[in-house]
Amino acid sequence: MTDTSALPAVAIAVAPNGARKTRADHPALPVTPDELAACARDCLDAGAAMLHLHVRRADGRHSLAAADYRPAIEAVRRSVGDALVLQLTSEAVGIYAPPEQIAMVHELRPEAVSVALRELVPDAGHETDAADFFCWMARERIVPQYILYSDGDVLRYLDLRRRGLIPPAGHGVLFVLGRYSQGQRSAPSDLLPFLAAWHGGGELTAGVPWSMCAFGAREAGCALTAALLGGHVRVGFENNMLLPDGRTATDNAALVRGIAERLQSLGLAPMTAEALRTLYHPDA
Repeated sequence: MTDTSALPAVAIAVAPNGARKTRADHPALPVTPDELAACARDCLDAGAAMLHLHVRRADGRHSLAAADYRPAIEAVRRSVGDALVLQLTSEAVGIYAPPEQIAMVHELRPEAVSVALRELVPDAGHETDAADFFCWMARERIVPQYILYSDGDVLRYLDLRRRGLIPPAGHGVLFVLGRYSQGQRSAPSDLLPFLAAWHGGGELTAGVPWSMCAFGAREAGCALTAALLGGHVRVGFENNMLLPDGRTATDNAALVRGIAERLQSLGLAPMTAEALRTLYHPDA
């Protein structure tokens, strides 16, 4: 077995279900707490460091309710303990407003959470509440990952950082290469506008981990491009169910394993959850 301990490390996050997919899209889509727990174990074994968690109501619709989250969180923790960073989504999906998204995080106090700037700070009128929330998460050492859908969103993030509305440490960002639309296919070149804006941030972006997610069969190519440029990656059925050759993946672990193997072939190693936590909180 190859010793990867001295190789540069890349964090692989897995987003196994998302808010929109159903078993009609793939019979192995994990939805129930037990299914999510089994998926977490398989993806950990395949090389993942983080699980990006969505849960559903009893009728199958997207939920941010604490009562729906808790059984899934408990099942995943029983399955993998602390061997995966567990990141909750706060995605609105046209159902939830910022106060409800914020209230969920206050109630559950997760280890990590993804937050879309477009949703929580849609305009200047939401800045005060959002800034209070972001600062509270920093004090509580909850790790937010700010979801950015365009280079314009990157510039918005930088503006909020310059004005002190987003604290300087203990968080990351996610560049989304594409949209949730039928037939969406991302390409590695989609990353370039994000990086141009990001590197224009100078000291504001120094030490802030960035990651990306992509859509379609070129997800792996986008992920490897990001990794070679110093970023981290998110893969999984939320955005893509296809292997690089166009075949449908058997499960989420197959996507994670494919990325982990390709990273190692490029002289990179999958990062552990412990190392990822240190990346966010080097003072811990």
